[in-house]
Amino acid sequence: MSQSILVIDDEKAIRKALSEILTFEGFTIDEAADGAEGAKKIKENNYDCILCDIKMPRMDGMEVLQLAKEERPDTPFIVISGHGNIETAVDAVKKGAYDYISKPPDLNRLLITIRNAMDKKSLVTETKQLRKRISRGYEMIGASEAMKRIHDTIAKVAPTDARVLITGENGVGKELVARRIHELSARSSGPMIEVNCAAIPSELIESELFGHEKGSFTSAIKQRIGKFEQANGGTLFLDEIGDMSHDAQAKMLRALQEGKITRVGGEKEIKVDVRVISATNKNLLDEVAEKKFRLDLYHRLSVILIPVPSLNARRDDIPALINHFMKEICEEYKQPIKEIEPAAIDSLQQYNWTGNIRELRNVIERLIILSDKIITNKDVETYILLK
Repeated sequence: MSQSILVIDDEKAIRKALSEILTFEGFTIDEAADGAEGAKKIKENNYDCILCDIKMPRMDGMEVLQLAKEERPDTPFIVISGHGNIETAVDAVKKGAYDYISKPPDLNRLLITIRNAMDKKSLVTETKQLRKRISRGYEMIGASEAMKRIHDTIAKVAPTDARVLITGENGVGKELVARRIHELSARSSGPMIEVNCAAIPSELIESELFGHEKGSFTSAIKQRIGKFEQANGGTLFLDEIGDMSHDAQAKMLRALQEGKITRVGGEKEIKVDVRVISATNKNLLDEVAEKKFRLDLYHRLSVILIPVPSLNARRDDIPALINHFMKEICEEYKQPIKEIEPAAIDSLQQYNWTGNIRELRNVIERLIILSDKIITNKDVETYILLK
């Protein structure tokens, strides 16, 4: 399918010349004789690119640009300007036009500009689809009272910059809560950087968080930017915070108090604007009592506490989770969505989910692979060890 371009120009000769050239290049062309006609066509059709003159009767190019940005914000808009309109064309670029082409247009530059604009649109579309797919993978499923409370808390907390400590067993979805807070915050356009404190050796955690200068230790062969700097303007998610070393805790406390960090082996203080969200499967107050975690850091991190219940404590959500995972996994495997018998769902609701939601997803994947078109209670008994 060829890509479509709308050419808006009140000069018939230029309009026809552009149409012929672009048709020869394999594009599908639509024409508009003035701004008002162009605006109508923009509302009715989704073009891959728009070429628009500036000076036109009834509605000029700047007005058409404004409408196009409202109706079709992802469609590249290229301004065609006469020599006396260059300043206006530059202003149009500042207001969202992709580029401008002077009259009479240079054919090579015109084609390069159009193709670059379309490539950019494709990348924007792909990025949006990828973000949507990723976001779907981090959905919080469930309408139980426990989940409603979590959603209510997130709605209140997300717009602020308050630090949040998320607690709960392994596999309950603490990361989903953190991501939802980030998505609903004013920092959503910034990065969300995740650090699993339990997966990083204690001697490397400081370098991971704060970065290091070249030569600061034996293997530091070049400068490294730490997670705090990478998360600047966004959110830093510290998973398994209870496993952080004492030395790193002290530096973390200073970073939170002053909003500044110093790279390992460095002397320069670097200002960082980061919201910190932490998560742990440990009782940090017990860790404080055993002198494994600093009390002052605990208070810094836990302005807002969000406890996430185990799956066993929210069994009413299991049918909705089964349905969600069934669609997600069947889509991944590119196969029709399987049905599941009510008796099989009942059995899954009675199961002791020691691995929580993570275990449930694995179980649904196993059932999809090993069962026939309809997942029966017999399949559940055969492929899952009921306790």
